[in-house]
Amino acid sequence: MYLSSRTKVQDSKGHRKTPRSHNVLISHRLSLHRTTMTKILITGVTGYVGGAVLMRLAKRDDFDSFDIRCIVRSPDKAAKIETLYKNVKTIVGSHSDIALMTQAASEVDMVLAMANCDDLDAVTGTLQGMKTRFEETGKQPIFINTSGTGVLCNDAAETIWDDTNPDQIETLEPTQPHRPGDLKIVAADAEGYVKTYIILPALIWSIARGPLSDSGISNKKSVVIPALIRASLDRGNAGMVGHGKYIWNNVEIHDLGDLYNLLFDAVLSPSANPGHGREGYYFGANEEHTMYQVGEAISEVMLNMNKGNGGAPTSFTKEEIEKYPIMAYLSYYIGSNSRCRANRSRALGWTPKNTTKDMLASIYAETELVIEIAASEKL
Repeated sequence: MYLSSRTKVQDSKGHRKTPRSHNVLISHRLSLHRTTMTKILITGVTGYVGGAVLMRLAKRDDFDSFDIRCIVRSPDKAAKIETLYKNVKTIVGSHSDIALMTQAASEVDMVLAMANCDDLDAVTGTLQGMKTRFEETGKQPIFINTSGTGVLCNDAAETIWDDTNPDQIETLEPTQPHRPGDLKIVAADAEGYVKTYIILPALIWSIARGPLSDSGISNKKSVVIPALIRASLDRGNAGMVGHGKYIWNNVEIHDLGDLYNLLFDAVLSPSANPGHGREGYYFGANEEHTMYQVGEAISEVMLNMNKGNGGAPTSFTKEEIEKYPIMAYLSYYIGSNSRCRANRSRALGWTPKNTTKDMLASIYAETELVIEIAASEKL
């Protein structure tokens, strides 16, 4: 485990001091492991998506052949990750630290980013580091970034977006959610010093399972459905944003992990040559649903748990939405359509198994988890 220069530690007498710069620390560790192993930097592994993806990669037969480093904020979680995975080393710090990301990215063959896709500092640091890597080696490093189909939100327009149609995707306004980071990454690919790939998950659902999430190192719950459940439980009946007519695609978290694994395979294959840059958008999306369907399922679960009256879901008021910061943030997204077809992702061989019916059936377990978490917060 290595600390960023912003992490405070204590000397032998208990006095607080700042360790040497993260540049020296990272370089020192990497100098001990100069082998032919593919070097990979991962961000977001304590989050919902990042944790699930690392757990999926860990199931690979060749997982131990990779030299993996993860940026982790918590020293405690960093130590636990290193205990779980012997070929994973951690750098304690923030992906928002441009200097740290620049140095770390400059010393790897691939960056797999699954933290905040709207953090332009993280993107800037990563690209600066990968440009240095290219200048030093003459080989284009790989950047797999995580965005989201929230970029497609367009009120109730009927547009269905296709990830094999870069001309269509380029009609998206640069002010769309997530778009600034996506554009910066695609532009870097066009410059020629990095190959970039962007995975855009739709509404992700299900409880993540595996050693990271089960031990509390990574987040096990998704965002949208638990937020709707929490607000619905508090008001005593199921709610939705607007009239619930808006349509989104969905994807189960472990199916999404499979997509990352397939793209990981493809970019490392000397013969696969998957699309990159402007042709490197990969939608992580399966079937469609409306938010009214989600509200109905929440209502049924609440009735079965004696938490509600089982009536039809009703619209959250403005005051109810503003009561929950996460709901205020999500209201734009789930109050719009986001429809797409994951044709490029499926061309990799991705065959998501879980359907909208499965998603709606999973809401009982999601509700149990929300209740459990809410109870622990009151202790």
